[in-house]
Amino acid sequence: MPKMKSKRSAAKRMSFTGSGKVKYKKMNLRHILTKKAQKRKRQLRSSGILSSADSAKVRKQLLPYG
Repeated sequence: MPKMKSKRSAAKRMSFTGSGKVKYKKMNLRHILTKKAQKRKRQLRSSGILSSADSAKVRKQLLPYG
């Protein structure tokens, strides 16, 4: 059997932590930043952790060898 290919768009946007959780960069920090509050922009800088239900789907379908 050939190897499964991972979805390259998902591989570029998500990565795995040491404990196996799915980490991603939060959206809404690219442009039109003047109307957003300082607190909101600061919280968007930190990376997000995907929920367990979604991470199971990502691990199985999008990143099979991750």
